Amino acid sequence: MLTIMLETGELNISEITRRSGLSHSAAARHLDYLTKSGILTEKHFNRIRIFRVDNANPFVGALTRFYTDWKEAGQSFAPGSYA
Repeated sequence: MLTIMLETGELNISEITRRSGLSHSAAARHLDYLTKSGILTEKHFNRIRIFRVDNANPFVGALTRFYTDWKEAGQSFAPGSYA
């Protein structure tokens, strides 16, 4: 889920759920944790929840650089790709 957000920057919870393959409740728990950690911010428009990467957080910059370097090295974050 973190990689999805780092790649897109901003998505609503339905699209995050679709892309991640997680259930809505599992995605909501992950997103709540990332929001409480300061990695994401959240906006509400009635029942729509939109999450955005908080680029003002210096930790997010470090995560983004790590992820970019990892991708450039040809690594994958896909399940089972760590062997």
